[in-house]
Amino acid sequence: MPLRIAVVADRIAWEERRLIDAAPALDLSVEWVNDESLCLGAPDAPALRDFDLLLVRSRSYTRGGLIATLAEAAGTAVLNTASAIHACENKAALRAALSAAGVPVPDHRLVLSRKDFTRALAELPPPAVLKPVFGGMGKRVTLLRDADTAQSVYDYIEDLGHAFEQAALVEPYLPGGSVRCFVVGRELVAAAEFESGGTDWRNNAALGNRNRALGHDPEVAKTVDAVIDVLGPGIYGVDLFRTPDGLLVNEVNHAPAFRAVATATGIDVPSAIARYAQELLA
Repeated sequence: MPLRIAVVADRIAWEERRLIDAAPALDLSVEWVNDESLCLGAPDAPALRDFDLLLVRSRSYTRGGLIATLAEAAGTAVLNTASAIHACENKAALRAALSAAGVPVPDHRLVLSRKDFTRALAELPPPAVLKPVFGGMGKRVTLLRDADTAQSVYDYIEDLGHAFEQAALVEPYLPGGSVRCFVVGRELVAAAEFESGGTDWRNNAALGNRNRALGHDPEVAKTVDAVIDVLGPGIYGVDLFRTPDGLLVNEVNHAPAFRAVATATGIDVPSAIARYAQELLA
């Protein structure tokens, strides 16, 4: 009987569909489970007990870690682990953990108030980037080009954002491209370089910017290994910035999109994920 894997997500996007399609060839059964329909907590929750593994791909920056935590408590195997998901969901916590392990990250300031924001801009003057601590896919990431408009930008966070959304980071704007590394287990299975497409300054794979496959790069491989040493093996999208002083880890995605990197490299990413899940369950 095929091993049963639940892809826990809010919807079936391109990536989830490819994972479902790749499964039968490896004698796996992959099904979508809506992350809004689980109602976890009971030890014998029927949403969990019929599956051998939960592949958590919640795009919500609250649901993923909570689901993984309760699933693990109920004895269900989870990919990624709850601790890894919680670390990736919080950019400030992730950067603290990486920095403590000697992994280079961008200079940044945590902003929880107008006073924090004003001081952050004094220490890291524009052009600077304002980004949410909890969030992904390039959403609500703002380039602050001028000091005289920055305070007006912050008005929207202060007046319209809920407390959860008001936690933010300020960091220097680093021009140039970024490198998206797709990790399965401990293996760097695909890497691509992304550049802004011209109409949007953000170098984010989810935004459809220009990309090209990246061959073996020892510095990239070494940096990715260091990230995995901190988080443990799993499925990650590791985003790197190239700087004159070397690579910096911008963020690590626990439920990464992979359409862009798969298209750029020609790598069969869904099959790599399915094989790794099969190895975990062997």
